[in-house]
Amino acid sequence: MPSVKIAIDIRRMTEFGVGTYIRNVVRTLGRLDRENKYLLIGPPGKFEEIGALPSNFHTVPLGGPERSIKGFRDFRTIVKRLNADLVHIPNLFSVPRALPCPYVMTVHDMLEHMSRARGQTGFWRSWHFHMTKRVLSGAARIFAVSNFTKNEMEKLFEIPPERIEVIYNAIDERFLHGHASEADRELIAQRYQVNYPFLLYAGRISPHKNVVRMIEAFSALKTELERDHAFPDLKLIIIGDDLSGNPDLRRTVVRSGVQNDVRFLGFVPIEVLRIFYDSAKIFVFPSLYEGFGLPPLEAMAHGTPVVTSNVSSLPEVVGDAAVLVNPDNVFEIMRALHRVLLDNVLRERMKERSYQQAGRFSWEKSVRRIVEAYRQVSGTEPSSQHQAPSKDSRVRSGVA
Repeated sequence: MPSVKIAIDIRRMTEFGVGTYIRNVVRTLGRLDRENKYLLIGPPGKFEEIGALPSNFHTVPLGGPERSIKGFRDFRTIVKRLNADLVHIPNLFSVPRALPCPYVMTVHDMLEHMSRARGQTGFWRSWHFHMTKRVLSGAARIFAVSNFTKNEMEKLFEIPPERIEVIYNAIDERFLHGHASEADRELIAQRYQVNYPFLLYAGRISPHKNVVRMIEAFSALKTELERDHAFPDLKLIIIGDDLSGNPDLRRTVVRSGVQNDVRFLGFVPIEVLRIFYDSAKIFVFPSLYEGFGLPPLEAMAHGTPVVTSNVSSLPEVVGDAAVLVNPDNVFEIMRALHRVLLDNVLRERMKERSYQQAGRFSWEKSVRRIVEAYRQVSGTEPSSQHQAPSKDSRVRSGVA
């Protein structure tokens, strides 16, 4: 079987979400595929994030901003110079630029498109929509990270369902290193002064993550627990990005009277985050919108009970292993937390189901499907389900 030369855009590899996807796909490709040739295109400083790769992987330096005319032009020039057979764009981008070969694209969610569009005038909103539809329509194959994201694309942009393949995300292998040891627990006690029972949230701090309602639910929970004479020293730990852009969270903590019980730890490395996942009484994730939602699955890999939202992709990801709530209802979130905290039979059942659910997702399984799609799109393997657009159709959509 002839090898395929595949270029992968890794310029966003250090970002939340997309970066996790890029790192794990590339590392897994390095373990599974020694036949095809891979060109990793991005800033030199980011190559070290991936680690050692076999000899069929080559790094190609490219700096500058991704979303700029120069960025697209330089990327296209590299792809053409290296005579790539296929390009993998691992995230949705908004301005198409003609590429000399077919491309496949991973779409994580429609949130950026919708949130940006809401803040734009009529002309720019219409232009943004048109450009997004154009770049999706031009893709030889689209990888959606969930059925929810696939359905969103079909509804918003009228992309034919046969052009979209659902290939799930999975958790980073570093979350699979077993339970936290006594030395691990001592580490967070010494470094972060955490020596009490806690609920945990980990993820970005942005409006759609619904962190404000989570804090309000925690405040109501503390009142209920006081009546029950249970968990008097329970805390809420929030791990995520910088809070400077979200002053409303601090105000919510003060307004809710839990300033002594809510801690914001900012960013922590994965090796430490896994200890927090393992030690938490409950992982709380009341997000309003997720294209996939990795953090609940990461918590489940440690057997930690999860309370999360009954909207977007989250029911699809957590299955029957979590307690689902209406994320708009503070008291429903509180009641779920109260029940899971005090019902030991329920906790044990959730623990067993969590291990099973987390085990259903695997980077190896997902990347094998991606490699199969690479071969189908490049014409080196017949496709039984998907057909890549012809060169004529790529010309019409502005991507050839």
